[in-house]
Amino acid sequence: MPPARCLFLGTAELARTSLRALIESPDVEVAGVISQPDRPRGRKLRPVPTAVRAEALEHGLQVWQPDSLGRDEALIGRLRELAPDLIVTAAYGQLLPPSVLSIPVRGALNVHTSLLPLHRGAAPIAWAILKGESRTGVTIMLMDEGLDTGPVLAQVHTPIGAEETGGELHDRLAILGADLLVRTIPRHLSGEIGPRAQDSSKATHAPRLSRRDGAMRWNRSAVDLANHVRGLAPWPGSWTRLERGERSERILLWRARAEEGSGGSPGELLEASAQGLVVACGQGRLRIGELQRAGSRRMEAAAFLSGCPLRPGMRFAEEEHREQR
Repeated sequence: MPPARCLFLGTAELARTSLRALIESPDVEVAGVISQPDRPRGRKLRPVPTAVRAEALEHGLQVWQPDSLGRDEALIGRLRELAPDLIVTAAYGQLLPPSVLSIPVRGALNVHTSLLPLHRGAAPIAWAILKGESRTGVTIMLMDEGLDTGPVLAQVHTPIGAEETGGELHDRLAILGADLLVRTIPRHLSGEIGPRAQDSSKATHAPRLSRRDGAMRWNRSAVDLANHVRGLAPWPGSWTRLERGERSERILLWRARAEEGSGGSPGELLEASAQGLVVACGQGRLRIGELQRAGSRRMEAAAFLSGCPLRPGMRFAEEEHREQR
């Protein structure tokens, strides 16, 4: 069987891993790549190529970067001329319109980093940790017009480590997803596997996160807050405000674990030592092992305290925060 002609759509680093696997697969010929437009970054706000565009250019692949794929009639016409057997998407960032979904003769496949129908949406990795779940995985699905509602072709499961961060889990799922993708494509094309409808009654949702979502609410349990810190690392990150009289300073939290214990009111600093900062929560206590002052670098607690002495009784401020769904 000749290699399947594939059009790949992706933007973020996770998608780069899948694109690389497709390029290396003998079962696939990547006919072109679509990515989101490059965005300005850094202090000088210079446009930086997306991870997928950078990978595609390394391999001499044609790349398109429309602002809105569904509105670019000229590009859609060009894609029809390519006549791909498959479309594959991973972390692209836009829903595909019917005019694009109808182009490939063997359908559009998506690499989604959850065990669908759990965590449909833009941030499945973070939400799995935020919810305190002990396992997750990757799903290869056939796309329809809904948001992650299409039938499932294949899944792989993996445990979530007790202290694993969102970034660490992302990197593992990127590799698992790319491997599952290249193993699924030939089985799909040969008819060895067929699509299985999702049970939408069991669906949960993983909406996009923003920096505002990183705010710590100290009246929550220490377990919830530990999950918050690791689930939102490295982005959007967890933060609070250290009160210093009439002033306050934003502090970023990178590593923390829940402990049993009582005493103090939520947000009150109970201990400050090289072993960490212990803060009272609505239930239990949170031991912060790695943190960062705004404009500084990440530090272990001992290094942080040498430059920012703290004492028990100081407070971390409550912050308004939208309810987690």
